[in-house]
Amino acid sequence: MAGFFANLRNTVLAGFVLAAILLAYALRAQGYDATSFWMFIVRWCHIGSGIMWIGLLWYFNFVSTPTMPKIPAELKPALGKYITPAALWWFRWGAMSTLVFGLILAWQNGYLVQAYTLDFSEGMAGWPVVPKFLAIGIGMWFATIMWFNVWFLIWPNQQKALNIDGKYPDLPQAEKDAAAKTAGMFSRINTMLSIPMLFAMVSAGHLF
Repeated sequence: MAGFFANLRNTVLAGFVLAAILLAYALRAQGYDATSFWMFIVRWCHIGSGIMWIGLLWYFNFVSTPTMPKIPAELKPALGKYITPAALWWFRWGAMSTLVFGLILAWQNGYLVQAYTLDFSEGMAGWPVVPKFLAIGIGMWFATIMWFNVWFLIWPNQQKALNIDGKYPDLPQAEKDAAAKTAGMFSRINTMLSIPMLFAMVSAGHLF
């Protein structure tokens, strides 16, 4: 048993097998409807991706960065060379898949335009016409800004600061420090935005 769970691949595959069993039970109990089924699968992928993305964002801001000053100098290179680059890979692709699955989900539900226009797509009279669209739209805009920050500000600057994949071997230390500061600032901005973003997303389904 210990050997099985020591292997991450086996553990993840076992998790998917258990999920498949639950899915089989649901299909047996409720029957198969293609529209509902695929909407559920996309929503599941969207939520799972979001957990990976925001989980790592909060790991960086609540665990990694505050703990860094306490780590002995001789141990810090291991974090920057191995752990952080690996976490950043899952972090940025978690952001990408969250956004993509979220857009597909909004399109499937028929509110993509309404959400991104903050419910102004039907005009200004009586705005908001559908408060749910306004709420989900605010959440989607926050998430889109956060995605942009990850891919075009945090990740490029972390590449410079940590010389990830050996792309910046000769970068002066002052520029590395500046890049780390920029990445850290936008990571904090994303942490701030993640709170109202999650509130808007959840409120759209439970308050409106």
